[in-house]
Amino acid sequence: MDFSHFRWVSFDCYGTLIDWETGISSAVARVIAPHGVRRSRAEILTLFAEAEPKVQTSPGFMAYRRVLRNVMKLIADGTGVELAETELACLADSLPDWPVFPDVANALSILKRQFKLAVISNVDDDLFAGTARNLGVEFDAVVTSQQARSYKPNLANFSLAQERMGVRRENWLHVAESLHHDVGPANALGVTSVWVNRTDRGGGTRRTDASPDLVVSGLAELAQITRSERG
Repeated sequence: MDFSHFRWVSFDCYGTLIDWETGISSAVARVIAPHGVRRSRAEILTLFAEAEPKVQTSPGFMAYRRVLRNVMKLIADGTGVELAETELACLADSLPDWPVFPDVANALSILKRQFKLAVISNVDDDLFAGTARNLGVEFDAVVTSQQARSYKPNLANFSLAQERMGVRRENWLHVAESLHHDVGPANALGVTSVWVNRTDRGGGTRRTDASPDLVVSGLAELAQITRSERG
């Protein structure tokens, strides 16, 4: 891939920059354990992957904090647990502390010297602000579901991002872990995409037949490739 014509690199956040699977599974496990219920990481992620699209595709736009609350309610129902409202808020409350993948900070620093950087994320503004403090770089554009009033894979989120970036599609590279939420829409728009296929990841999102232009094992690999290609 020739990286010389890209001006902007946009990223999905949760799953790509942030280890959301660890964040989700840890938060859920902590809440259901006192109720005498234990589920494996894989089981929790399966419950999440089944519940989230049901909530996000319900009629009318719903803030992501509310989405996470309702997802947690479906998970609780699926495990036979009755949770208090404070417990149902565990996913949203813990989100700003979900861990950053170890290779992200250095990779973003390298990429920042070569491109303008953007985030396109299915999240509320205030929740991303908490996460942003841990990422180590200042993004040149941030587009959230709250701003777009829709959730990826809706193309409206990407159209808003393109408007904010002021970039032609041939000069735009999108990087993400989710084939369903990100690579598929990039294919539809003719935007070059990179699939971040981390080892032992992917239980929290659905796979599709979307086709990325490049597959990497992490952001460190992407940063190394771009730096090598651009000299």
